[in-house]
Amino acid sequence: MLVVISPAKRLDWTERSVEVTKPEFEADAQRLAKTMRNLTLKDLKGLMGLSDDLARLNRDRFKAFSEAPGADDLRPAVLCFAGDTYQGLDAGSLEGDEMAWAQGHLRILSGLYGVLRPLDAIQAYRLEMGSRLKTRRGKSLYDYWRDGPAKALKVQAEALGTDTLVNCASQEYFGAVDPKALGLRIITPTFLEDKDGEQKIVSFFAKRARGSMARFVIQHRLTDPLGLRDFDYGGYRYDAEQSAADRPVFVRPYEAAGMAA
Repeated sequence: MLVVISPAKRLDWTERSVEVTKPEFEADAQRLAKTMRNLTLKDLKGLMGLSDDLARLNRDRFKAFSEAPGADDLRPAVLCFAGDTYQGLDAGSLEGDEMAWAQGHLRILSGLYGVLRPLDAIQAYRLEMGSRLKTRRGKSLYDYWRDGPAKALKVQAEALGTDTLVNCASQEYFGAVDPKALGLRIITPTFLEDKDGEQKIVSFFAKRARGSMARFVIQHRLTDPLGLRDFDYGGYRYDAEQSAADRPVFVRPYEAAGMAA
C-alpha cells in the first residue's frame, strides 16, 4: 500500500546526518518559489493569513530559496516537518530498515513540492495547498498542480504492485489529488474520541492519529488493507459497526487521549 500524509506549517531545522534524495517536482518548486519571492509582505499575509512576524519569516525564506542549495539549506522532509501529524509519526525514532520501507511507501503532499518521499531534500518554506496563489496555470495551487500529484502517486503505486492508497492527509491537501487520474482504491481512516457516549472528531487528536496510522503501516509493513483494522496506537480500536470498506473508523475513550499525549 501507499500512504499519504500532509506536511506541517512548523519546521524543525535541526541538522540530520542522513542521506537525502531529490524531489520529483523540484523544478515546479523552483518556479513557485520565484512567484512567492515577488509577493509583498501584505500579499503574504493575505495569502496565508499570517502575522507580521510570520510574513517576514516566510518572505526571507523565499528570498533565500536557492536554485543550487548547499547542504546547510536542505533537510529531509519527514524529519523537518514538526506539526501534530509528525508527532504521531515520530519519524526520528524509526529504525533504519523502517525508514527505508517508508521511503518506498510513504508520500507527503506539499503545496510547494507537490509530492515528497520521506528523505527528499527540501528548503525551508511555508506554502499551504489551499492558498489562492495566482500562477500561469490558474488562480490557486489546485490549478497549478492539476493532476500531477495523482499521476505521480499512480506511477509509484504501480511500481510497488499495489492498487491501494491509504489517505492520512487532510482534506485541504488530498484535494490536490484527482481521484480519476489516481485510479487507485482510496482508504480514508477516521478517528473519533468518545466522551460520555458522544463520539466526535477532535482535529488536534485526529491529526496526530493520522501520523500514528502512517507509522503503524510502516512498522508492520502492511500490504493488505485489512491489516489497518489492527491499529491500536494511542488507545484507538477499530469500530466495525461504524466502518465502511474504504472508511475504517477507530474510536477511543476521551480519557485515553490525555494518557497518549
